[in-house]
Amino acid sequence: MKERETFASRLGFVLISAGCAIGLGNVWRFPYIVGQYGGAAFVLLYLVFLVIMGLPIMAMEFSVGRASRRSVAMSFHVLEPKGSRWHWYSWFGMAGNYMLMMFYTTVAGWMIYYFVKMARGDFVGADAAGVEAQFGAMLGQPGVMLIFMALVVLIGMGVCALGLQNGVERITKVMMICLLAILVVLVVRAVTLPGAAAGLEFYLKPNFHNLVYDSEGGFRLGEAVFAAMGQAFFTLSLGIGAMAIFGSYIGRERRLMGEALNVGILDTAVAFVVGLVIFPSAFAFGVNPGQGPSLIFITLPNIFNAMPGGRLWGALFFVFMSFAAMSTVIAVFQNIITFPMDKYGWSRKKSVLVNLIAIFVLSLPCLLGFNLWSGFRPLGGDILDLEDFILSNNLLPLGSLLYLLFCVSRRGWGWDRFLDECDSGAGLRFPRRVRLYMTWILPFIVLFIFVMGYWQKFGPMLMRALS
Repeated sequence: MKERETFASRLGFVLISAGCAIGLGNVWRFPYIVGQYGGAAFVLLYLVFLVIMGLPIMAMEFSVGRASRRSVAMSFHVLEPKGSRWHWYSWFGMAGNYMLMMFYTTVAGWMIYYFVKMARGDFVGADAAGVEAQFGAMLGQPGVMLIFMALVVLIGMGVCALGLQNGVERITKVMMICLLAILVVLVVRAVTLPGAAAGLEFYLKPNFHNLVYDSEGGFRLGEAVFAAMGQAFFTLSLGIGAMAIFGSYIGRERRLMGEALNVGILDTAVAFVVGLVIFPSAFAFGVNPGQGPSLIFITLPNIFNAMPGGRLWGALFFVFMSFAAMSTVIAVFQNIITFPMDKYGWSRKKSVLVNLIAIFVLSLPCLLGFNLWSGFRPLGGDILDLEDFILSNNLLPLGSLLYLLFCVSRRGWGWDRFLDECDSGAGLRFPRRVRLYMTWILPFIVLFIFVMGYWQKFGPMLMRALS
């Protein structure tokens, strides 16, 4: 059997794993959720759930990948007890990777297109209604969206075609370093704006009243807790083997809990520092930072318009957003192309070519759902909402639950084998005393997230039907 590729350096592993986690979920979703739930107090709640939920499951995914030296295609085949059926999940795990790219490539294309528009001054002089009109016009032009979606697919697959070290690792490292450098520049500009101090206070000084009660005095602590759990859980892209693949490329020199902690710190740090760009800027120009998805595509361009040198700062911001999106695209593409390489022995060239065509075709429904197929409204939303629901509310939580049970159950890989693999090498040990928590409590927390996701989606409709 051909020897498996490995990373050239530990830094490459950490940056690429973090690049997979650092995406639109934490640089887009994290700031507006923090804005909606009162700022710093919500950030503290999020960090608690990240430590007790996200990092242990990430360590498990890394361990399954490293022990098997395979992607999700064959990792369960290698490690499962003889006669068991854990490997059936491999198809669902890979479906999650494809489902993510079915809409992520389109949204990544929006980021690149917004960089082009910002750089050439398309938003100069436009008010909020004008920016919103330009966003709507973009969605209504399938040809324009197709060009930028295709560009994302070509760049991502082109990087993967160069190989793990020469392509994925080398280019992602450069991209991540540039991403972090641009972020520092943007933070310096944002915190030095007149009026930025109010935004910093909102973001950095905990106010637990804002966490427990909304602006109208309504009690919402349960809602805030679920939002923090969901963000901590979904930001790390767990449950579909997107982390296990990188575990399969590293040696046994370092313990995997420490590596999971490094990735989690970098992922969270980027999300946190993005807030240092958005909240000072929003408060400096009197804008509500909790405006939801429109914050990136409508509100922020308006802020940059009002900012001295805003055309430059806006272009830099969307370069940063493009890098964040592309780091995830490249990481997930690597997992996708490795599936047939592991399972069927395909060459990298063949897998890249077949999957390039497949991803392009599979991305079309999301793209067309905003224009030519806009009349198709599954579950009351557009096609992107449906794809995101299938992934975020089903494949990610159930996949994470399966990895968790596989590592703690005697009928799976088992607790002792997991610990032996996770604790091989130097660094932070996995806490052995948490076996009871990992076996009987954390699975129910994950199930709670799964059930609450369905309740948020269908609960209001059910209540209206019963009333």
